[in-house]
Amino acid sequence: MDEKAKSSSPHSPSDEETIKDGAHYDEEQPPRRQSVFARGSISRRKGYEADDPFAGEEEGEVQYRTMRWWQAAMIMIAETISLGILSLPSVLARVGFVPGIILLLGLSAFATYSGYVLGQFKQRYPQVHTMADAGAILFAPLGMEAIGREFFGAAQVIFLIFTMGSHILTWTIMIWTMTDGNTAHCAIGYSVAGMILLWLFDLPRTMKNLSWFSIAYLSGLPGPYTNPRVADEILFIAFASIIGAVFILMIDVGVVKPDAGDIAAIKPAKFTTAFNSVSNIVFAYAGHVSFFSFISEFRDPSEFPKALFLLQGADTCMYLVVAVVVAYYTGPDVDSPALGAAKGAVKKVAWGIAIPTIVIAGVIYGHVASKYIYVRLFRGTRHLSSNSFFSRAVWAGIALVLWLIAWILAER
Repeated sequence: MDEKAKSSSPHSPSDEETIKDGAHYDEEQPPRRQSVFARGSISRRKGYEADDPFAGEEEGEVQYRTMRWWQAAMIMIAETISLGILSLPSVLARVGFVPGIILLLGLSAFATYSGYVLGQFKQRYPQVHTMADAGAILFAPLGMEAIGREFFGAAQVIFLIFTMGSHILTWTIMIWTMTDGNTAHCAIGYSVAGMILLWLFDLPRTMKNLSWFSIAYLSGLPGPYTNPRVADEILFIAFASIIGAVFILMIDVGVVKPDAGDIAAIKPAKFTTAFNSVSNIVFAYAGHVSFFSFISEFRDPSEFPKALFLLQGADTCMYLVVAVVVAYYTGPDVDSPALGAAKGAVKKVAWGIAIPTIVIAGVIYGHVASKYIYVRLFRGTRHLSSNSFFSRAVWAGIALVLWLIAWILAER
């Protein structure tokens, strides 16, 4: 074949840039970006900017990749420590100090390593935004990419919805405690109010600004409610509130000493008790389900290890100190959530201080679940980074449906 024939071949090297995903396009008509439903087994496009789900957002109205590593660390700490820490004193009371501490440290090391591996996986495959994307890659060599995507995606959403339900339930327990149980006749009303509050705080679409006030988001008006400094301060409040609540709890049980020292170093336990205790610790380190979504919104994804190590250092220290102190002074009958171990007015104060964490951590889980569905719907389309009424309405609808399901589970 002569040089002229080679150059006229529809699949010649000179036309390589106009061939994408097995389809041929004219040079004047660039290929249209495809949504995730149309991708199927299409091969990954080369280059970080082409593969990143938020690639090209600079031209859009909504900017996702805005988080610094320390902002992500605050979100991760608020998400991970929020409810998990409240069940750990009861773990030590059930299995004993020695097995409990070994489990805490061992699972902390495993969580740190596995989190680092997730970060490396994201760096290797920038197109990964959720566990569903990771599942598609893992199952691709078996020819079951679609099965892997749907299985992992369903598992992630189910886990997130149940965790959202646990935040609604914790909200209801908080209201019950602060009103001395005098709101039993309207408990459902308070749980609905909690669900609506969590949904409203989930209306912003970016991780950095998920705690902006919803009224500013819906109206699109500028002002203090849409100031990123406000969002950072609210995230810090969420981070500090659970720390303040558990410190008040430790001070109270340390002074009152309801059953100090009545706990065994090693305590025989039935299989179900031991399994439940290990599950509580695993749940305390279960923030990994959101890591891919967090990394996708980093300004510099390579900084993720900094946020991870800060998270693991903070939660491991907090878990050990709180679990040991509360379990030692409260004894074998420690409550779960542990804030119930405080007495009288101190219990109400502790629950009141914990409100920001109950809300913001629940919002984070709801945000990640909503973002998974939203990106699946609009990945590769202009709506992903659009600030139009349609985009806002779809996001708000997705979040509302997920919170309604979580509320139903919490009420059962």
